[in-house]
Amino acid sequence: MDRSLNLQRRMDATRETKTFYGIFAMIAAGMILDGADVYLASAVNSAVVSQHFATLAQGSIFLSAGFLGLFIGSILSGFVGDFLGRKQAYQMNLLLFGSITLIAAFSPNIWFLIGLRFLAAIGLGAEIVTGFSLINEFAPIRHRGRWSGTVSVIANLSAPLTLLVAAVIIPNFSWRAMFIIIGGLALILWFVRRHFPESPRWLIARGHYDEAEQIIKTLETSGSQQYVEQPVAQSQVKAHIGRGLLVATVAVSAVNLVQYTFTSWMPTLLMKQGIAVAHSLTFSSVMLAGAPIGALIGALLVDVVGRKKVIITAFLMTAIFGLLYSKQTTSGAILIIGFLLVMMIYTLMASVVGVYMSELFPTYYRFRGTGYANGVAKILTVLTPYFVAWAMMAFNASLIFYFIATIAVIAAIVVAAYGPETKQKAIY
Repeated sequence: MDRSLNLQRRMDATRETKTFYGIFAMIAAGMILDGADVYLASAVNSAVVSQHFATLAQGSIFLSAGFLGLFIGSILSGFVGDFLGRKQAYQMNLLLFGSITLIAAFSPNIWFLIGLRFLAAIGLGAEIVTGFSLINEFAPIRHRGRWSGTVSVIANLSAPLTLLVAAVIIPNFSWRAMFIIIGGLALILWFVRRHFPESPRWLIARGHYDEAEQIIKTLETSGSQQYVEQPVAQSQVKAHIGRGLLVATVAVSAVNLVQYTFTSWMPTLLMKQGIAVAHSLTFSSVMLAGAPIGALIGALLVDVVGRKKVIITAFLMTAIFGLLYSKQTTSGAILIIGFLLVMMIYTLMASVVGVYMSELFPTYYRFRGTGYANGVAKILTVLTPYFVAWAMMAFNASLIFYFIATIAVIAAIVVAAYGPETKQKAIY
């Protein structure tokens, strides 16, 4: 047997060992920081504007600089990860993000803060690409979807945690303290991850078989269990880069657009439906409780019923619940339908962004493929607020839900027509 194929199959046959659990913990910690920073930016922006450190227009530039940095970081990390190694990309992005975020705490003016925010976001944009791709490459093949989805579940816990910390820290210690906390935690994690192993799959793809074998040995049970060749060849995904880019870009963009449009504008949309401002925040919190539940559902189902069935069903249910939500006028119906809509959106976050996206590409192109898909999604996310604001002023809030439904249905069709089923299949 060709040595490359032998090593790939040994990697596929590994079990959850102490080494793997350590890798999983480091990846999950990085994803929590990634999610935390997204909500950190919103909380800090409100503080700097209210304290007259920045004008409303400058606050908007601060947020836009972050999105632009995320886009550039997504693209750059793809090239670094595919050509220089996963470990290089993984450590470089965290060092950049942590150090710049820490320096940002001492910004003398808003323009200095905006520039540092842009640089920090470049590092942050790489974290989501490297995190999900790495857990995909290290996880045992039969439970790959469950572990990748679980990372997404953990990442989505960062929202309530960050908002809770911000609610305590910013009023008592200022917004600068939040940068010190997040930047400090990032640098601590960077130090902990200094011994993070290189991806064996990347090493195999580059022909570094001896290095790959040493790492695979630590991933095999007790580091000593001998690999036994299976009598029947494992099913393998025939990754096609063009088709993978189409499916990943459409699916990831759709998930991001739907998630951002609904959750970010939820209080405003509720007020348009006649819910008072004070109650709209309570309603939003109740509906957002569906996020971790939806992410957990996605993580649990992808290895049981398959990626495509979960993703297509969730996209179609998102379209249905979106249209139903726009027609509700009673508080109870708004809460129930909104909760179910959020649950479906985050089922997609776990199954598409957390699992399926990385499986659509061969190892030598995986980081670039996921980087491009995330990059396009980030750019579209920047443009979406302008469409939403125009739609609400020129027409009514219902148009937003028609937009959500249309995007979800298109994505479901693309995944159904062009997406391969990757459940428990080898990807080389």
